Amino acid sequence: MSAGTVAVALVPDAQGVLSPWDLYELSTISMVFGVPHTDLADPWYTLRVCGPAPHATHGFDGLAGADTVVVPSVPDAVAEGRGELPAELVAALREADAAGARLVSMCTGAFALAAAGVLDGHRAVVHRNYAPALAARHPRVTVDASVLYTDEGRVLTGAGAAAGLDLCLHLVRKDLGAAVAGELARRLVVPAHRPGGQPQYVPAPLPPRDEDDLGPALRWALERLHEPLTVEQLARRARMSPRTFHRRVREVHGTTPLQWLLRERVARAQALLEATDLPVERIGEESGLGSAANLRRHFTRTVGLSPTAYRRSFTPSGPPSRGR
Repeated sequence: MSAGTVAVALVPDAQGVLSPWDLYELSTISMVFGVPHTDLADPWYTLRVCGPAPHATHGFDGLAGADTVVVPSVPDAVAEGRGELPAELVAALREADAAGARLVSMCTGAFALAAAGVLDGHRAVVHRNYAPALAARHPRVTVDASVLYTDEGRVLTGAGAAAGLDLCLHLVRKDLGAAVAGELARRLVVPAHRPGGQPQYVPAPLPPRDEDDLGPALRWALERLHEPLTVEQLARRARMSPRTFHRRVREVHGTTPLQWLLRERVARAQALLEATDLPVERIGEESGLGSAANLRRHFTRTVGLSPTAYRRSFTPSGPPSRGR
């Protein structure tokens, strides 16, 4: 079975020109879904580009039958209320929604999904510069400009620019699993994982460097996250006083030693939730966060989701089945 057909709806401006954002987002979508990575999943996705000639290989009727429909940025005139979307695009989006396709927008593409009624009753994100306009023109949409992307099952929205790549990798993770998405991210030389809930969602920690005087001590700690660790232990490994060690960790990592440990333990828990089916109790032990209750408290406070909800978000489910 194929990973699914992804159809992209391009909307040029009144002069028939695609904006730099359209081109950037189209290239992002093409790198993820249009290049066949059949060694990771065979067959890979099928990409279909829809819109007016000469930019596309299909008209907007090509959205029909796609498993996933993606709308990149629309012209600024449309987002700012000075222009109209093609009526055939709006109709095609409504038909795709009725058929059960997964609907995705990047940046101002949210205005197209909103015009088709797809976002009614949903939480959606758009670049913060356009959030007031989207909220004012579509009051049935809950606009959140503080996150990278939203995932409400069949309806997903992204903040645009780099967040568009995060959203595409998130779709691959949902469809094909964390291992495939992680390897694809490595090939694209981007972070393997930036969940959408908040920009500050646990940034991927930088590995300790050999030339850093903290490096050996912190690598030693990373190998023992499951054990009880104290600042005094780490300071001794670094051959520093606790006070000097505390100051150096702040200078290099911008946080305290205990917060650094907590961040690394949460990151370890994330990796285990994504890649294993270990029970939450065992993940608490393996990550050094202790009991399941302690894991839930720190994980939810840091990530914004419970461990169970986080794991559910990254369980491969395949593209949505249309018409169900």
